[in-house]
Amino acid sequence: QVQLVESGGGMVQAGDSLRVSCAASGGTFSRYITGWFRQAPGKTREFVASIRRSGGSTTYTDSVKGRFAISRDNAKNTVYLQMNNLKPEDTAVYYCAAGVLGFDYWGQGTQVTVSS
Repeated sequence: QVQLVESGGGMVQAGDSLRVSCAASGGTFSRYITGWFRQAPGKTREFVASIRRSGGSTTYTDSVKGRFAISRDNAKNTVYLQMNNLKPEDTAVYYCAAGVLGFDYWGQGTQVTVSS
C-alpha cells in the first residue's frame, strides 16, 4: 500500500514563495504518475499540476502556469511543488496524489495560507 505524506505548508504573504513536498513509501515510486491538487474552503478539490513517471512531462492548471513548478526525485521517492508569486486565492489544503493509470493514492494534505 502506497503512503503519501505532504509537508512544507504554512502561512505566507502575497508574492512570497513556498515549496511543498510529498514523500512516498510502500510502493515503486518511479512507476507512478504524481500530482498536486488543492481544496479551498467551500470549494471542490481541483487539479493543480502533474508530472509523468520520468519527470519529463508536466501539466498545470491555467491559474498557476508560470508561477508553480512540479518536480520529482525518484531516488528520494519525493515529489515537489514550488510555488512562486503566491496569491490569496492560492489559499487551500494541498494534496499529493499518485497512481499508475490515475490518482489512486492520496496524502492527508498540507495547509497553505496566503495573506494579502
